[in-house]
Amino acid sequence: MTTPDADAGTQQVLLFLDDNPVPFARYAPPVKFDLDTTKLVDGPHELRVVARSSNGQEGVQLIPFVVRNGPAITVLGLSAHDTVSDTVPLTVSAYGSERTDSFVITASETPQGVPAWVWASVLVFIGWGAYYLLTALAQPAG
Repeated sequence: MTTPDADAGTQQVLLFLDDNPVPFARYAPPVKFDLDTTKLVDGPHELRVVARSSNGQEGVQLIPFVVRNGPAITVLGLSAHDTVSDTVPLTVSAYGSERTDSFVITASETPQGVPAWVWASVLVFIGWGAYYLLTALAQPAG
């Protein structure tokens, strides 16, 4: 970004990224800008905003954020800090958003097992239906 350097005695805002000691932008407040995350690697980053008053006092704000421009990765079969042995079957799904002109439905969702609450709901419904059927059949004809 090209911005004019602020002279001593004027207010300025300096923007730093991660541990870089050189600011990537220098503005006079108020500041409005677009942070292009496509130039950053995926992962954790930190934006450091340093504001200097006209008398030289500084205020600092640190803003941690995570960039994820790459494909979303889902791994089924292994979680963080799992204890494993022998052979572990894994399913790795990685879907990016590079194409905006069409939507490919094949393999666009991560395959997952049916949640336990769905099975419990189905069993409750079947049990209720069986109870209703048995009580209706057991009533004397009248």
